[in-house]
Amino acid sequence: MTVVGRADFEIFRDAWGIPHLRAGDASALAYAQGYVTAVDRAWQLEVERHRMLGTSAGLLGAQARGWDRFARQARLADTARRCHDALDEATRAWVGAYVDGVNHGLRQQGHKAPEFARAGAAPGRWEPWTPLGVWLSAHVLFAGFPAKLWRDEVTRWLGADAVRLFATDGPGTSGSNGWLVDGARGAGGGALIGGDPHRFIEDPGVYQQVRLACPEFDVVGLAVPGVPGIGHFGHAGSVAWAITNAMADYQDLYRERLRRTDGGGVEAFGPDGWRAAHVHVEDGVEVIETERGVVVIGGPDADAGVAVGAGVAVGLGPGAGEGAGVAVGVGPDAGAGVADGEVPGEGIGISLRQPARVHEDLGFAALPALLRARTVADVDRAFDRWAEPVNVVLAADTEGGLLHRVAGTVPVRDPENMLRVVPAWEERYAWRGRHETLPRAEVDGVAVMANERSLAAPLGVEFAPPHRARRIRELLDERETWHAEDMSAVHTDTELASCAPLLALVERLDGLSPEAAGLRERLLNWDRRMVAGSVRAAAYARVRSKVVEQLTRHELFAPLADLTPAYPEVFRPWLALVPRIAFGLEYLLASERLPDEDRLAAVRAAVEETARVPDATWGELHRLAPWQALPDPDAAWPGLDGDHDCILSTSSVPGLTDLSVRGPAARYVWDLARREDSRWIVPLGASGVPGSAHHRDQLPMWQRGELTPVVTDFDHLIQETSVPDPTCVYEENVDGFGTFRLARLDPAGADIDVLHRWVSEDRAGFWGMTGLGRDDVREIYAHMDTLSTHHAYLVRLDGVPVALFQTYEPEADRVSECYEVRDGDVGVHLLIGPAGEGGPVPGFSRALVRVLLSYALDGLGGKRVVVEPDARNDKAVALFARAGFELAGEIVLPEIDLPEVYLAEKRAQLAFYGR
Repeated sequence: MTVVGRADFEIFRDAWGIPHLRAGDASALAYAQGYVTAVDRAWQLEVERHRMLGTSAGLLGAQARGWDRFARQARLADTARRCHDALDEATRAWVGAYVDGVNHGLRQQGHKAPEFARAGAAPGRWEPWTPLGVWLSAHVLFAGFPAKLWRDEVTRWLGADAVRLFATDGPGTSGSNGWLVDGARGAGGGALIGGDPHRFIEDPGVYQQVRLACPEFDVVGLAVPGVPGIGHFGHAGSVAWAITNAMADYQDLYRERLRRTDGGGVEAFGPDGWRAAHVHVEDGVEVIETERGVVVIGGPDADAGVAVGAGVAVGLGPGAGEGAGVAVGVGPDAGAGVADGEVPGEGIGISLRQPARVHEDLGFAALPALLRARTVADVDRAFDRWAEPVNVVLAADTEGGLLHRVAGTVPVRDPENMLRVVPAWEERYAWRGRHETLPRAEVDGVAVMANERSLAAPLGVEFAPPHRARRIRELLDERETWHAEDMSAVHTDTELASCAPLLALVERLDGLSPEAAGLRERLLNWDRRMVAGSVRAAAYARVRSKVVEQLTRHELFAPLADLTPAYPEVFRPWLALVPRIAFGLEYLLASERLPDEDRLAAVRAAVEETARVPDATWGELHRLAPWQALPDPDAAWPGLDGDHDCILSTSSVPGLTDLSVRGPAARYVWDLARREDSRWIVPLGASGVPGSAHHRDQLPMWQRGELTPVVTDFDHLIQETSVPDPTCVYEENVDGFGTFRLARLDPAGADIDVLHRWVSEDRAGFWGMTGLGRDDVREIYAHMDTLSTHHAYLVRLDGVPVALFQTYEPEADRVSECYEVRDGDVGVHLLIGPAGEGGPVPGFSRALVRVLLSYALDGLGGKRVVVEPDARNDKAVALFARAGFELAGEIVLPEIDLPEVYLAEKRAQLAFYGR
């Protein structure tokens, strides 16, 4: 049992290491969820924190610089702060409890993740708004707004009618399958909800299996590591819910005219003329925000070609206000700065407008409401608070209630905004509020959601092909009654309907070589299932890739072949031609824009070339390739069933790689008749710590399409044997000494005796408490415990008290009158306890200081440590000097007279320790 302020919590785990948390109230439960997430996923949390801040290159290397630049330009951290500040008090406190738990877990056990040693880093400190930043960072590209850049380019070079050639769920989108059968079809008399979110497979995984139980609620589900609650997929006993990406369009790109002012500012030209834009610099990145949004491409010094890519027309037509009639455009032969009609002294940029920043709302109020839901009506009301990403929701309850709706924030604006980059200076493209009523539908026995053009059609532009949705309905109709365990047959279906246009062209081929003719016959007699053990599936995939390669070289697409260098790195996946051809192949092969003889020629060449390659199975080509922040070159990953357009959607990029980087990031079946009959699985395991027994123990079952049972009886779970001490903020084992542990000082409890004894000794005279009684000392430190700027800890070595350690914010302390405080300064005071019976242990003091520095710099996220010991205490000054502190001269600390304590004027030695 672990005492946490107002309540307690317990940690249980099932046979798969999945955490089941039980607490006395919702706040303690949020704390427990944060704590156990940090214990299980410390490295993952550190990576996500840095990605949100735009500092991940310092952790992961130069390959992360493109993302970091975007994160800063997009002001992800600032948006998260604003959304946090706008939360209602109850939700803000609930998120804060989660963050406290994360920080506790990181300080206490985070360093055990081996990646920190590999990266030369240590766990950092989470701010109250960090979970909102993690959520925003994970979903800011979810709706695929960079596709508007692609559509602009296609329109420029091939015409507006050519956009439809590539209109499918392309390289940057994330999809999902989801389905519901009502209680009449459920074997136990209750509804069943099943599905799987399709996201990039990461190690550790992007979903965390967890159970959250307290007197108010008891929910099992899939959480996002770093975010409290269970938002996407949950079962609360009497009600369950699940989502898929609605494929809605809710973010806009505006083409901006920008110019610098004489005072060093930036102005942007909008519907009302020139207006001042916000501008500042973060670590060398200029951050600009206009009245529309944050500038993520180009800027006031960028010419049109550099800012928005060669070939993009930046038109200023009649009626556009100042500068009307001027065309700022570049073509394939226009050099930088010489585009016809360029406006001197102006630059071109593209700004991003998104609901979270406009409305200062990420929908976090929906998360605690979902946990407390008891019926479909409760879930419906909770999703009324949802913001982004925009999702299609399915829900069912034990009373027979059913729900099928869209949830999220979608702005009301001109339809052109959804299609392309629009001019910032035209009023018609401004937002006019948000859609107050989103689509919903009645559930007639069965409901399916698979990112197809259906319920959310009015809100988007590009949707997934209909194949997955159609096939799911076919499979559900094959049985009158469904058990939860039978749903794996739906999860694992590998029929590939999108192969039909390519195989139709293969059938038309004649005059082939003997080897190619044999391959043609095998393909035409193939069952069209992408099974790992199938040689014919592999042959089809090879032919498909060769066709993509052939079409990529077609003269029709030549202007689109090399767009990416003109755009920031983070947008390039949406602008690369090979993925666009690959994911649009089904439509391209049926389009009259490509001459019939050219299509046949491409397929003929692909079949002839593939026929000369030795046979392989699909699983030998199509292997799992999860993203790892620190790649493990020795990791062995299995071959997979499925393909992009199968229900078992394990995506690769034909023409580029057969490795699968995206697929079912989890699978679930929620049974409303008996929650204990529900099933779930994740690709790897519950633990993100390499070497843990539960790091990848679910992988074999996930690969086979099997699901593990959801355990609901706490008597069948294993209680954690080592319970966390909530007062402990940091611990570190030092060879030759033992384990140092920092715990918050408890002056009203057991710590008062040792505390009073130490501070009242003559050697502690500099602390100003010599001669004070126990009650006086207790009162002083009880007051400190109420401050947010000063904190006291008792340091123990293998359980024995050895030092009193205090941290403070220098700007809130009298030392700020003696030097210029920097951002990131952490002040510390240290009183080492008396030596034990054996006398001082050689090296002990230096080891202690090193541990405390680690906490101040890594645990608290400080940049520089400030000390000001008694200038007359030669031993203390020498100790800090040996530890690497830079002595900065003597100072006189002014006296202060407060109701709680009087501190006399003191002469101290100022010293600093930087990273």
